[in-house]
Amino acid sequence: MSEDPHHEGTAAVSGREVLVDVARRFYLQDQSKVDIAKQLGLSRFKVARLLEAARSDGIVRIEIVGEPTIDYSLSSRLTQALHIDGVLVVRGHEGQTDAETRRDIGTVAAGELTRLLGPSDVLGLPWSRSVAATVGALRSLPPVPIVQLSGALAIPDLQSPVDLVRAAANLSGGTAHHFFAPLVAADPSSARMLRRQPGVSEALGHVAEVTVAVVGVGGWAAGESTLFDLATTDERVAMRDAGAIGEISGVFIDADGSCVGGGLADRIITLSDEQLVGIPTVIGLVSGAARAPVVRAAIAGRKLNRLVVDETLAQALLG
Repeated sequence: MSEDPHHEGTAAVSGREVLVDVARRFYLQDQSKVDIAKQLGLSRFKVARLLEAARSDGIVRIEIVGEPTIDYSLSSRLTQALHIDGVLVVRGHEGQTDAETRRDIGTVAAGELTRLLGPSDVLGLPWSRSVAATVGALRSLPPVPIVQLSGALAIPDLQSPVDLVRAAANLSGGTAHHFFAPLVAADPSSARMLRRQPGVSEALGHVAEVTVAVVGVGGWAAGESTLFDLATTDERVAMRDAGAIGEISGVFIDADGSCVGGGLADRIITLSDEQLVGIPTVIGLVSGAARAPVVRAAIAGRKLNRLVVDETLAQALLG
């Protein structure tokens, strides 16, 4: 039996059999490299090279269960098609729930955030289920300040943006700029009063310093945005008549990506459209094919330049 798994002819077949045999012994039968070497009359270093060849040839595929996987080919295609700085497409599985999709997107976004952030950056975080999943998946951050970008909605079992900013600041050791205010005020005059409150105005004043933000994206339809689900029937109709097709952390946009004001938008406590556009890196966390038009509009309006998305949305954006 030849020790070289890449000889031509019958030796090549024999070589593949050696790769399979060594891989089976090591990965399935839990034999050590030393024991395998003794039994097959090989050196320990030869066994190590065979195991490497088994992985490179696709005989052995290692999967970390519980960790989301990224479709890098689809990610590259979509990045080029959308002409933005980067896209990561997270693979799903049959029967996956919305909560599981958000968790996987958050895990991938946490890794991307850790890669992108440097000590000179400032991180911005709004209220969002996907953003909460991202912060929950973070294990470390460079020593950057954290800025709250929006008010909060009182939803059971979901962290407020104050909690998210504090949790991120605990990881980074940086300053936390947060405020206590609802995401949706009772009326426009209440919203204006809240924005003038010292704690709110001081924190939102730091948005101009933000260099990287992670945001959620919602469509203006039932089940596609928490804000839509909370709005009155009149507000839903008024926003749709004004051209709103979705929102990014409470900033409403039309099909061209332009900001839509009035109605419910005047009751939202969040960063302004100008502030959002002014952030150099904005990572949108989005899932579901129905949100494709909103994502396209947000990119056209220069409100998103990076994405972490699921496969269904990726395919819709390529369609």
